[in-house]
Amino acid sequence: MFTLNCKGKIIKIETPVVMGIINATPDSFYEGHLSLEHDGILALAKKMIDDGARILDIGGQSSRPGSKRISAEDEIKRVIPVVKNIRAAFPQSIISVDTYQSAVARAAVAEGADMINDISAGEMDREMIPTVASLQVPYVCMHMKGIPETMQLDPVYDDVVKEVLDFFIAKTNECRRAGITDVIIDPGFGFGKTISHNFTLLEQLDLFSLLGKPLLAGLSRKSTIYRTLNISPQDALNGTTVLNTIAIQNGASILRVHDVKEAVQVISLMNAYKKPLPG
Repeated sequence: MFTLNCKGKIIKIETPVVMGIINATPDSFYEGHLSLEHDGILALAKKMIDDGARILDIGGQSSRPGSKRISAEDEIKRVIPVVKNIRAAFPQSIISVDTYQSAVARAAVAEGADMINDISAGEMDREMIPTVASLQVPYVCMHMKGIPETMQLDPVYDDVVKEVLDFFIAKTNECRRAGITDVIIDPGFGFGKTISHNFTLLEQLDLFSLLGKPLLAGLSRKSTIYRTLNISPQDALNGTTVLNTIAIQNGASILRVHDVKEAVQVISLMNAYKKPLPG
């Protein structure tokens, strides 16, 4: 079991939990979350909570391959109203903010966010890890080879699992030295990795349990699914469910998804499979 202290709200991860994705961006790769205005975002947040999401992850900057980064000021303008509105409407919710900029992290936590999700693990803003340590919130630490603008041009590894694991050994030590108590690791499916790299990481995901940290799997509607199946992201829910099932089987503690209900069903069935009910 893992325990996360989210500004006094405690998440006990005795069984996997779901993190719902809320994109406050005009250029998400998944069209299902585009152009959500105030009421639409609150409706989406309510649906995710009702469907069983334990965490809502709000992102104001696209990190899809080839995306262009925006300034911290512009990201704050996108993210902070969403954080404030969700916090006001759903005071008991756990809000994560997906950002690699320390200024955004600081502003988001000040307005009610409980957790920071950083695709760069502090590599794109060297102030991020000390900032999160000072804020005393959980930190999702993701592996990414390169930067979003160029990460998928030609990613090469001698041994992708070893290199990602070595990265996390060093990075979790850095977080511990800085004073971050709760670190969650994310191998970064699709971030500077080929489809083959992603499947290798998924197959050997259980090796990351050596780190003794909660493991987040972000596979939802990604290109590993839709390119393998020759479909669109909009048609990739079934494939997402399959890979989420494998991720849980191999030790994932958190599923980061666009489709909460289906991910919760995966967890319920996996729990029943491991501990069949009487009769």
